[in-house]
Amino acid sequence: MSLHRQNVTEVLRALETSAAGLDPAEARRRLMVQGPNELREAPQPSRIAAFLAQFADFMVLVLLGAAVVSGLIGDIVDTIVIVAIVMINAVIGFVQERRAETALRALRTLAAPSATVLRGGEARTVPAAELVSGDAVLLEAGNVVPADLRLVQAAGLRVDEAALTGESVPVDKSVEPLPHDDVPVAERHNVVHKGTHVLHGRGLGVVFATGMRTEFGRIAALLEHTQSVDTPLQR
Repeated sequence: MSLHRQNVTEVLRALETSAAGLDPAEARRRLMVQGPNELREAPQPSRIAAFLAQFADFMVLVLLGAAVVSGLIGDIVDTIVIVAIVMINAVIGFVQERRAETALRALRTLAAPSATVLRGGEARTVPAAELVSGDAVLLEAGNVVPADLRLVQAAGLRVDEAALTGESVPVDKSVEPLPHDDVPVAERHNVVHKGTHVLHGRGLGVVFATGMRTEFGRIAALLEHTQSVDTPLQR
């Protein structure tokens, strides 16, 4: 059963934690197992390498060969046209790849730098990268949500989820369980997601997903593994 279908008691039991948070030693142990609460950043080629990679396509190589042959036989017009087509195609492919990289960087800028958590019942501020499942995170107006949290307390809590769902209207949050497993992200009123903004009220949420396991992490993974498709010009 999904956590958003469970009541508060069941959620705490499932995540092996309590409303007082994790013991600091247990938090350190889980961090070693789960890894940091960060979006993975794959190494990116330089701009020059990314642009030159556009010429590695078989059809592009055929066109370049045709341009050379046309030049050797004195057909300068065909040579210029073919080279122009190849360059336009390379520019289009390069721009598409850079857009995906820009989107990934934008997702990373939404991450909260720190979070206020309960560790052994005491509130403390820790780097958001050190959050683990089971951590109890305190939320108040102005906070950026540092991980995916199942709410266990909410008082007038309202969250801006536009960055994740595209909905421009803030969402009122509660702790009540939802009736179905397949509830869309935008309708999970007892869950707050990494990278969204608290606009009003206060709350306490228990971390159930960090890093690439969050909803933002799933989006980042999709952007990272997008398959290149032929442009209309290539087809």
